[in-house]
Amino acid sequence: MGMNKNTVLGWATLIMVLVGIGLIALGAFRYDDVAGYGFAAVGVGFFAIAWVFNALKGRV
Repeated sequence: MGMNKNTVLGWATLIMVLVGIGLIALGAFRYDDVAGYGFAAVGVGFFAIAWVFNALKGRV
């Protein structure tokens, strides 16, 4: 099974969405102080980068 650029971007998008969900969950459920806001902000950043990867599929 060969992986082309679109397949790699699809897998990268999926992995980044999963990591983003994990970071937001850590910020929401594990850390109740100010550190939770940092985890959630980084999780949202992962979603933004995954969105860019998804938009690049088919263009590179």
